[in-house]
Amino acid sequence: MSSLSSDQITMLLDEFATGERSGLADLLPLVYSELRALAAAHFKAERVGHTLQPTALVHNAYIRMVEQTTIRPTNRAHFFALASKLMRELLVDHARARSSQKRGGNWQRVTLSVLDSDANTDELDVLDLEDARQELMRLDPRKAAIVELRYYGGLTVDEISEALRISEVTVRREWRKAKAWLVKELAEGDGREP
Repeated sequence: MSSLSSDQITMLLDEFATGERSGLADLLPLVYSELRALAAAHFKAERVGHTLQPTALVHNAYIRMVEQTTIRPTNRAHFFALASKLMRELLVDHARARSSQKRGGNWQRVTLSVLDSDANTDELDVLDLEDARQELMRLDPRKAAIVELRYYGGLTVDEISEALRISEVTVRREWRKAKAWLVKELAEGDGREP
């Protein structure tokens, strides 16, 4: 993904972790194109004509990363996992704000082609997907984290394995189970068969 080595990224993240804002500031221009690609991956699941743009998503995620004090990324995989999580949260917040303005009308729609390998074209409300992911988080946080990193973040099995510090075999197994659970949960939520 990056022309920077993982060691270079880790060094800049270490600076950030010690309280030096310059570490993250120095890192941003170096990984900006990757963050932009990550944002674009998030937008593949969004409705056409979305009012938020990938560039704004990257910038807002960066601002949230700088402002938050509880989690400091420790390596390349952790950095991109955190960036993906923040981007997902921003998109969900945006969807909730839009939904509350419309009071239930014109729900945002996303396809679940990533979840359904048969390329099912059924659409699903992004808030329904987030509600299902939250329920999965309550039942099995690791599966929910894998869904977040894979579906929202577009990370590879290898990258998820590194970010969560679990084996690639475990990531694949948990991803299959999580996909099946989500498809079932989302189909039950709207009365459709998966």
